[in-house]
Amino acid sequence: MRAFVGGMAVLGRGFGYWRRLPGPMALGIIPAAIAGALLLTALVALGVSLPALTDAVTPFADGWPGFWATVLRVAIGTAMLGAAIVLAAVSFTALTLIIGDPFYERIWRAVEADLGSPDIADISGFWRSVRDGLVLVVRGIVFALIAALLGLIPVVGGAVSAVVAVLCTGWLLADELTARGLAARGVRAPERRRLRRAHRARVLGFGVATQLCFLVPLGAVITMPAAVAGATVLSRELHGDPV
Repeated sequence: MRAFVGGMAVLGRGFGYWRRLPGPMALGIIPAAIAGALLLTALVALGVSLPALTDAVTPFADGWPGFWATVLRVAIGTAMLGAAIVLAAVSFTALTLIIGDPFYERIWRAVEADLGSPDIADISGFWRSVRDGLVLVVRGIVFALIAALLGLIPVVGGAVSAVVAVLCTGWLLADELTARGLAARGVRAPERRRLRRAHRARVLGFGVATQLCFLVPLGAVITMPAAVAGATVLSRELHGDPV
């Protein structure tokens, strides 16, 4: 539990860079705002059309008693909305990192320099960021489907789906956000996975805290630069560099 809370504190340290590096951090708002506006529009459109969608996918329930038809459609609607939120959370990170790669590279470099590594080289590149973003979206779709299926469980489905969604998306966020710092240190993907598993609670604490901040209105826009800064600190911790 202490490691989990410590991971959450790493995000708090990332927020501290709003004071230490206000220029680069402010630039990080731009891509986050663009991606957030696009995905929020999509979620609002889904919410408006959700009653019609649930009716369309459950025509067999038209002849059921009103109460049971409503219970079924509410469960399916909740599952669909939960899956959409999971997918939107993962897509937000992927889309924001693709759009704002130069901005977030600048934050990463500034934090690395602040922590004593001014000459570290970024080996990711734009197209690698695009590839990693697409992989993240695919993994997000898998977790979205899992969340949707869990949401169909009677009574407790919504709560179980929400908890699993936050945990899964939190892990994916931490995975993606720490990739740049570890890759720059020559840590290949299999070794990165081993490092994250070895510090599972700390990584998950950071990711869950980031995801919960994303759920606050406009929170994602302010949090994304802090998450990049915090992930830089976390990647140094995982690699054993001084922070």
